[in-house]
Amino acid sequence: MFYLNQLPNQRENEKVVLFLRRHWFAVLIIIVAFISLTGLPILVGWFYLETIKDWISNPVIGLIFVISSSIYFLSIWLVTLIEFTDYYLDTWIITNERIINVEQEGLFHRTASELDLAAVQDATAEIRGILQTVFTFGNVFVQTAAEKGRFHFKNIDNPEHVKEIVTKLVEEDKKRVYSKT
Repeated sequence: MFYLNQLPNQRENEKVVLFLRRHWFAVLIIIVAFISLTGLPILVGWFYLETIKDWISNPVIGLIFVISSSIYFLSIWLVTLIEFTDYYLDTWIITNERIINVEQEGLFHRTASELDLAAVQDATAEIRGILQTVFTFGNVFVQTAAEKGRFHFKNIDNPEHVKEIVTKLVEEDKKRVYSKT
C-alpha cells in the first residue's frame, strides 16, 4: 500500500489516516480485457494464416488490412493505458480533518474536491454481488448537506472498515470543533 507523508496545502496538525485507490480487481479487469481483445484476433489470424497471407500479398487489400489492424491494436493499447491512468490517479485521501477526492476523467481532466469532516452527515458502505463479497471490495458513500452532497469512493478495498474509520474520525472532529467553541 502507498503511504502519503505530506499533503499539498496541509493544515497544521493534519495527519493522513488513509490513502485509497480502487481495488486491485479493477486492474485485473483491465488486463483481462487487454489480453482478450489482443489475443482473440491473433488466435483467429493464426488459424487463417494462409488466407491472411493472400490478403497481404494483394496491394490494395493488404494495405487496408495492415492499416485497419494497426488502428485496432493501437486503439486497444490507447484504451488500456487510459483506463490504467484513470485507475492509478483516482485517489481518496482521508485525514484527521478532511476527505480529499481526486477523480481522473480521461487523460487531461482531473477534479479534486475536499470535504471537512465536520460537514459529514452519513457514511454508507456498499458491497454488491458475489465478486465484491468474495474479494471484499465495494463502494463507500459519504453524505453531506453541501451542494456536492455525496462523495463516492468507487470499488475500494474493505469498504466496511473505511466507513468505520470515517465515522470515527467524524465523531472525533465534531468533538474537537465543539470543544473549541
